[in-house]
Amino acid sequence: MAFAAALRRLANVRLRECSRRTLLLRGNRSFVTSSHPLRSDNKVTVNFVNRDGERITVKGSPGDSLLDIVINEDLDFDGFGACEGTLACSTCHLIFEEDVYKKLGPITDEEMDMLDLAYGLTDTSRLGCQICLTKSLEGMVARVPESVADIRQIKDGSS
Repeated sequence: MAFAAALRRLANVRLRECSRRTLLLRGNRSFVTSSHPLRSDNKVTVNFVNRDGERITVKGSPGDSLLDIVINEDLDFDGFGACEGTLACSTCHLIFEEDVYKKLGPITDEEMDMLDLAYGLTDTSRLGCQICLTKSLEGMVARVPESVADIRQIKDGSS
């Protein structure tokens, strides 16, 4: 009996929590809002320079990887992120300015191994899938190299 009462109390608490976070729309449709609303002041500005030298400015949330931003903003960088961020390629290779590079944090051995396969490697190269945004990176510039090493292109003969 006490167990059943405890379960009912737990179910009511969970229902109240869920009700606070859920906004009902027309009919039975609903969506769950996050506990931290998306606000533009919570975003970080990133400037990408594509292969043509064009500067593209976008915003991302702290914690997003640069690969996430390229995908979420539907940026057209040919071959970028072929492995979808699993650290199995170097297609999300980006080049940073020295001051930004120093803010990116340590590089892992696995990332170094993948960077060894990248075209146009520089001393300030990193993989976009391994760089997570922080407020300290506000206004950063990330340059996309002129070419990319994509194993899919080698296998099918395209370029």
